Amino acid sequence: MAGPAVSVIIAAYNAMPYLTRCITSVAEQSIGRDAVEVIAVDDGSTDGTGEELDRLAGEYPELLRVFHQENSGGPSAPRNKGLDHARGTFVFFLDADDYLGPEALERMVAMAEENRTDIVLGKMVGVGGRGAPTSMFRRNQPRTDVFSSRVYWTLNPMKLFRRELLERLELRFPTDLKIGEDQLFVGSAYLHADGISVLADYDCLFWVEREDSGNITLRTGGCEPRLRFLPRVVDMLLEQVPPGPGRDHLAHRHLTVEVQQLLDHLVHELRPEQEKALARLAEVIAPLWHEALNDRLSAMARLRLHLVRHTMLDELLELVRFEREPARSGAATPVLVDGGRAYARYPYLRDPSRGIPDSCYDVTRQLGVRHHVTRAELRGTTLHLAGHGYLHRVATEDVSTELVLRERASGTEYRLPVRHTATPGLGKEEDEGRYLYEQAGFEASVDITTAGDGGPLPDGLWDISLTIGAQGVSREVRIGSKRDGGVSGASATHIVDGGGEARAVTLYTTTPHGNFTLDIGERKHAVLPRLSLRSVRWAPGSSTELELAGRCTLAAFPDGALAVHLQDGRGGTAVFPARTASQAGGDFVVRVPVTELPAGLWTGQLRLDAWSLDLPPIPGNLAPAKWRRRGLPWFAKPAPGRHGQEFALQVARIGLVRAVTRRLKP
Repeated sequence: MAGPAVSVIIAAYNAMPYLTRCITSVAEQSIGRDAVEVIAVDDGSTDGTGEELDRLAGEYPELLRVFHQENSGGPSAPRNKGLDHARGTFVFFLDADDYLGPEALERMVAMAEENRTDIVLGKMVGVGGRGAPTSMFRRNQPRTDVFSSRVYWTLNPMKLFRRELLERLELRFPTDLKIGEDQLFVGSAYLHADGISVLADYDCLFWVEREDSGNITLRTGGCEPRLRFLPRVVDMLLEQVPPGPGRDHLAHRHLTVEVQQLLDHLVHELRPEQEKALARLAEVIAPLWHEALNDRLSAMARLRLHLVRHTMLDELLELVRFEREPARSGAATPVLVDGGRAYARYPYLRDPSRGIPDSCYDVTRQLGVRHHVTRAELRGTTLHLAGHGYLHRVATEDVSTELVLRERASGTEYRLPVRHTATPGLGKEEDEGRYLYEQAGFEASVDITTAGDGGPLPDGLWDISLTIGAQGVSREVRIGSKRDGGVSGASATHIVDGGGEARAVTLYTTTPHGNFTLDIGERKHAVLPRLSLRSVRWAPGSSTELELAGRCTLAAFPDGALAVHLQDGRGGTAVFPARTASQAGGDFVVRVPVTELPAGLWTGQLRLDAWSLDLPPIPGNLAPAKWRRRGLPWFAKPAPGRHGQEFALQVARIGLVRAVTRRLKP
């Protein structure tokens, strides 16, 4: 008999009252109980966890198997025991404090099977104030790997693993570590997996902060446990990943996350233990760090690692204290601007007695770029923009902001000047009012007929950015994601006179980021779908005026440009302009007084400059129109189109004999 699709393994230690919800969330999975087995291992609990597991096993006898053992001191042994008894195609490790979303297992198994991947990360959600990893869950990733994604930034085991992978690698959690055991297990699985999937559009795992902070993954303390697992993780990378960008990508996580966490504990140790721990940490990270890694690291991480590598204990302790202060105040660290670079005023900046290089403080690339758009609209051939933009923590002195238009496919760009405007008081609502940006405003008028170095902008998708500059420092930012509520992000297509020829220009915002782009030449926004004709009939109150009703959702077009053009097939033409039928919605009507048409078979189109839409056929049951011209009888009536689906109107004089005959008929 085939085994279940998923074995859910739960290591349980003093997990009441959270355990019941945990087990219930698995029992109620949409994948069905036939596809799941739960293996729960009571690791010597003393709070009734074991008794509750036995009760639940009686409630779900076909689902839940329970094992009891003496306390092992950590999650490794119970997880290993569960893994030894697992029969599922996949394995999911679930902490007894946490619980699953109703469709979590079904969706994760489906993603693994569809993409033939060995590991699936389901989106995690923090509950009760517990922080959950987010950077790897910004979008679904059907198939990725550990080097080209952010999956390595979550090394907890609450993921779906293909059991064949674990057994082939003979992977088990090390039982001699109090913390970090999951990093060795998950890290090895990542490195050998045949594909990793990320399920980001469904809340799979709810990560609970216990009221007593007694989560297994939170019961850690001191430097010593970290200095036991970190060298083994470093050895894993050195042995299994060759030098180069791939190893650097993984090292980045440990040189930032683990080092910072260890230093947070270091401040609570006694001085001799601090010195010993710092010396050991410097030794551990030495094989991973090299100068080129600095490009990947934040300034704070660069400074932290510099102090660790040079075992500058007092400076590190001061840095940890310094880092905690902004977290309490909410104000960002000031910067020093010098020579077109920005340096954070972290401790010991340009202190000659310490000799720490400026590169450890350089935050130029990290400066926040803030912007807000208050106007964005097309009028004729001119795009009008206004708003403000500034570099966070850099006063708006010697402002040098420019507007940048960059064509997406070719990379062609044009830089255009803006008019700088005052923004008194801007910044007082953030950072406790420490930084003001009083010359951050901008206004720009971009004429598409001259914006291309004096000539018209070519057809293409022109992304709109600002290069925001102050005091010699500049950063570029796409604009539009932050805008006034009255500034529309909806696409608005205009037909404009582009220097002798009509051009389609659409101002719209991108999805999902909401930044402004100009579409010139219908790259994404075609004109014809915005034109439609609904009906053809005799106008109310006039039996000789043909009325065509339609709708135009274009934002603007030249006066008189929208019209019905008729041809008689012999060189005769007639043009009838559209008239607005309602103030809202873009409805229009075109009235054709058939009494003005010469004899002939008239066909036609709705035209808007170079754009043309065939007219709909005239209903065959439409009564003929009759009138007298110079005393003679005339008529207009529907005629068969050339293909049966075209507008065709027959206009002719009624023959005299035929007219007399009709009159004489009884």
